[in-house]
Amino acid sequence: QVQLVESGGGLVQAGGSLRLSCAASGRIFSIGVMAWYRQAPGKQRELVATVTSGGRTNYADSVKGRFTISRDNAKSTVYLQMNSLKPEDTAVYYCNANIGSSSYAWGQGTQVTVSS
Repeated sequence: QVQLVESGGGLVQAGGSLRLSCAASGRIFSIGVMAWYRQAPGKQRELVATVTSGGRTNYADSVKGRFTISRDNAKSTVYLQMNSLKPEDTAVYYCNANIGSSSYAWGQGTQVTVSS
């Protein structure tokens, strides 16, 4: 079992920044790719960014150049630095980890609200 706990969400004005953290515990040796997803009210959950254990990253077009995903394997933690935030970034942000084969762990989510 792997447990993921997110933190760092909150309310910020448009143009501001937030940093999300996701700490993993449990069978952390099984963790492969980690990712951030988000889900806005009335919309489907969407992939925001991914990072491999080796640090290779990938981003949704909507956040490229504004968000940075990073990973500290020693701390079993993944981060999402969000800059130049827009109201359309408002969503619940979820941490996700691939824990082998087609198995995934999810965090409980953290709310990010960007006011205009």
